[in-house]
Amino acid sequence: MTGDLDVEDELTGSEPIEILLVEDNPGDVRLVEEGLATMRIANDVTVLRDGDEALAYLHREDGYEEASRPELILLDLNLPRVGGHELLARVKDDPELQEIPVVILTTSDDEDDLRKSYELQAAGFITKPMDVKTFIATIHELGLYWVQVVKLPNLD
Repeated sequence: MTGDLDVEDELTGSEPIEILLVEDNPGDVRLVEEGLATMRIANDVTVLRDGDEALAYLHREDGYEEASRPELILLDLNLPRVGGHELLARVKDDPELQEIPVVILTTSDDEDDLRKSYELQAAGFITKPMDVKTFIATIHELGLYWVQVVKLPNLD
C-alpha cells in the first residue's frame, strides 16, 4: 500500500547512544546485547555486574575516571552489593545524574517492586520475558523507543 511507513527503515539514521546495563546474569546480558544489535545501530553498551560498581562508574571513580556519561540506564533490581532500588534512588537523588532515564529490567513481577520503582522515578519497568525470542524482541522494541524515538538530553 502506498504511503505505508517502515518505521525501522525510517529511523535507522539515528545516532547511537551510551547505554549502561547493570545486570549480574551473563545470560541476560547476552540477550540484551542481542536485542539491541537487531536495531542496526552500534550503541555503546557498558555492562556492569553490581550496583556498587555502577555507582563508581557513574561518579567516575575507582578506575572509571574516563567513563562516558550514559544516556540510558537499564537496571536489574536483584544485584549484589548495592541493589537496584538503592542504585535507582541514589541516581535520582544526585543532581548530576538524575536526568538519566533508568528503565528497570527485572524478572520480578511483584507489585511492590513496580510501585517502588516508579516512586523512585524509574522511566519504565519491564519484566523480563522467560521466552528467549520474546526477550530479544522486547529489548528490540525498548531500543527502538529509547534510542530512535525519544529525544534525550546531552548529559556530558
